[in-house]
Amino acid sequence: MKDWQTYQEIAHNFQHKVRFQDRQDVNHEIVLRLAEIADRNGDKPFSKPSMLRVASYVVMQYWDSEKRQLTFLSLNDQVQDGEGNTVELWETLADDKAVDVEAWLDAKMWRLGCRRRLVTIATRKARGKPLSPKDRKYLSRYRQKDLAKRQKTLV
Repeated sequence: MKDWQTYQEIAHNFQHKVRFQDRQDVNHEIVLRLAEIADRNGDKPFSKPSMLRVASYVVMQYWDSEKRQLTFLSLNDQVQDGEGNTVELWETLADDKAVDVEAWLDAKMWRLGCRRRLVTIATRKARGKPLSPKDRKYLSRYRQKDLAKRQKTLV
């Protein structure tokens, strides 16, 4: 004899483990699976721990099928950007040719506050020209001074 009330209670206890829109479907699936197994058992008793195991197996199958479903994204889908605005997905793609404004401003500010000789040395290094021994020595001293300043601020 089937105990439909017990089947329904067990299904109700497991339905919160799936997505909200699929709860009723999984609830019915659990009840049907419990009834099928009770039919196959015949006169053998169907214990509550066995019922719980069957219900957990149904939930596991649900998530396994959800994981296997392919998800397609369109570049025209609307997404939220970091500022709370909705934009199309293609607008969030990085542009390799775009200028990094922050790095550009940092370099510009560095050049404005830097000694002329360091700017000359940096230009030579950027162009791949070899530095003279005096220039290497000057650059090394400047780097050591800058490093000492940064280490003091960290401590």
